[in-house]
This record gives sequence, C-alpha cells and structure tokens, in this order.
Amino acid sequence: MIKTGAAIVPAAALLSRPAAAAPVPVVETSGIAPAQLAGFDNVVKTFVKERNISCAQLAIMKNGKIVLARGYRYNDLSRAVPAVSPTSLFRIASLSKNVTAVAIMRLVQDGKLSLGAKVATLLDLPTTGDPRLADVTVLRLVQHLGGWDRDVSKDALWNDANIAATLDVPLPIGHAEIMKWASQRPLDHDPGTKMAYSNYGYMLLGRIVAKVSGMSYESYVRTKLLAPLKITRMRLGRSLRAQAFPGEVIYESRYTNKSVVDTSGATVPYPYGGFNMPNQDANGGWLASAVDLVRWTLVMDRPGLVLNSTSIARLIAKPETGVNEFGSWYGGGIWVRQVPGHINTWHNGSMPGTYTYLARIQNGFSYAAVFNRREESGSPDFDGFSELINKTPVSSWPTGDLTSRYFTL
Repeated sequence: MIKTGAAIVPAAALLSRPAAAAPVPVVETSGIAPAQLAGFDNVVKTFVKERNISCAQLAIMKNGKIVLARGYRYNDLSRAVPAVSPTSLFRIASLSKNVTAVAIMRLVQDGKLSLGAKVATLLDLPTTGDPRLADVTVLRLVQHLGGWDRDVSKDALWNDANIAATLDVPLPIGHAEIMKWASQRPLDHDPGTKMAYSNYGYMLLGRIVAKVSGMSYESYVRTKLLAPLKITRMRLGRSLRAQAFPGEVIYESRYTNKSVVDTSGATVPYPYGGFNMPNQDANGGWLASAVDLVRWTLVMDRPGLVLNSTSIARLIAKPETGVNEFGSWYGGGIWVRQVPGHINTWHNGSMPGTYTYLARIQNGFSYAAVFNRREESGSPDFDGFSELINKTPVSSWPTGDLTSRYFTL
C-alpha cells in the first residue's frame, strides 16, 4: 500500500492509471474575428495546420473599415514558435511591387517623371550589351514589358554568386553590381512585345524613384505614400535573423543555400542569408502586417489620398500587350481584371520563408494574408488560398471598425 495524504491507495491502482494525454497541437490566435466572419478565420486555421505553417495573419477590410484582424501561431510541438499578433511584421515579397509602382505614379503625378522616359538614360545604363535596352521605358518596366525573362538562371536578383564571380568582386554584391552585370547581357525579347515577370525591372524602378526624388527609395515611400495612410510599421527588411526588427516573425524553409551576404561560403537557412534582402527592396523587400496591407488598398479606393483618379487609372490601364486568356492583365505591380461594376486587383508574393496574398475585389471587400513559409516539395498547394477565401459565404457583415486599434488616425 502507498499512503497519499489521508487516503490509502493500492500500488496496483496507481500503476493501472492511464498516462497523461500528450499535448495536442493547436492553432492559437490573437486579435479579433467577429462571429459573422468565423468562416474566414477557420479557413486560415485549417490552412496553417494542413501545411504546418507556424506564423500567419489575416486581415479583412469592408468598405474602408477593418473588420477582422488576426494573428495565428501553430506549433506542432517540434519547435519553439513566438507569439503572433495582428501587427507582427512579415516579409511580403512581391506585394512590394505595387508599392514601387505607386511610387512611380506619384512621381509622374507630381510632374517629376514621365512614363515614357527611357530607363537607360535615367540610370546611365550602358546599352553595349544590347542596343534594345534603349527602348525600355518606365511604363514598360511597370508592366513587365522590359524584355527580361524570369528564368531563375538569369534572374539578376537571385544570382548573387554568379554575378560576383563574373565581375570578379566579393560577396555581398549590391544594386550597382547587379545593374552592371545585367546591362552586359542581351535582353530575352524586344521591349514591349512580351509580358514576362521581372524582378530586375522592379529593382530598376526603385533606383529611378531614388534618383528622381533625391531621397532614398525607402524614405520616399514612407514619406509620400505610407504617411498619408498613417502606416508607420512598414519598412525594408534585412537578411539575417539577428537583424530582425522588433515584432518580426521567424521565417522557415526546409532548404538551405550558400551564404550570399558574406564571403564565408557557409551553408545557411535559405531565408537567412541565402539571398540578399536589401537588394530585393523595390521588387520584394518590404515588411508589413496584414492590417497594413489592407489599409494600403485605400490607395485605390480613396483617390486624392496618395494618387488622384487619373494616376489610379494609369496604374491599372491595359498594357500594349499581355492581356491573358482570362481577361486579366498586369497593371502597376498588381494583376487587374474588369468585372461588372468594378476593377478587381490582386497579387501574391513568394520567397524562401514567405507566402503572401493581397486582393481588392468587388463589393468593397479587401483581404490580406501573410505566412512565414511558402510551398515547398511535399507541401500541399498554397495557390488555392484565394479560392478558399473568395468562396467563403458571409450572411451579414460586422458594422464595427477595428482601424483605430492599429492606426493612429
């Protein structure tokens, strides 16, 4: 017999007791998801569990009001995961392109730049590598019609080691080396003849913003575009985990790469030194939260706040070529489609450790979702996220507005 306090319990009874249940992985949430919008909340909970995504956010705006703002943390008990709030910062990858395109349109609106200006002239780029470079205009860069292809072996923003070796310079390289390398290579096709997604083209647009404005690219965006929207958290990201900003999430990937941010040759986690984050600035370098991103859509919905109606129309105008079989086209850093009574716009972003999606669609509905890993080998599809959100029914929308919780208006 074993004495336990006032009771006498047979030892055999203690041995027969079931073991304590093992902890069950759960999705922990922060922020607010009104009951009417529980369907959207459940989409993200299921999405992150199925894909073992540890950090995520969702924000929804309806008619200019933020009505849902959530942070999600999913721990499968295999690693430590910091808490995620609705204002935690995530790398947003190619959602940065719309920010850059709006910066270009603002310079045009202010009379400081022409969309027809020749890029080689603006940036003093040599055309010896291909005389067709002289035909690349600012507008063609904005619409991915510059003549560069996205093939990874040629993408100047993901080719650091090869560029350094070709130019016989040490890592890390910067924008100047990338531009020198790219300018020595022939274009993949005539400018204006084929839409081909180009990170390099948007990197050049960032250099144009800086040169024409007389400010750094980041300073111009934060001063002229983000400040009127009261967005203060967004900033350009850094390469290494030790350089993370307060409140920035961790990024996860099963892949590694040789470091391109120093000369060590060390194998590093791909999101942390496997690519050079500062070089991505104008094409994929911004950090933001989902609430920042849905507020960003007010650029389109409130003419005069950042861009006037004329500039917005130019931002989403059909290009000289490139309307696809679905009737969609690439505008200024966003995909565009005309639907009855509305122009829908959307874009995704993807890099090692990041997947993002931002959509502004009919009926005053905008949403943003950000995740700290992207689709990799063996992972369920990520591209179906937007369809899951778009088909979620809503019987009634909340009447409240969460905006003042996250922005000082």
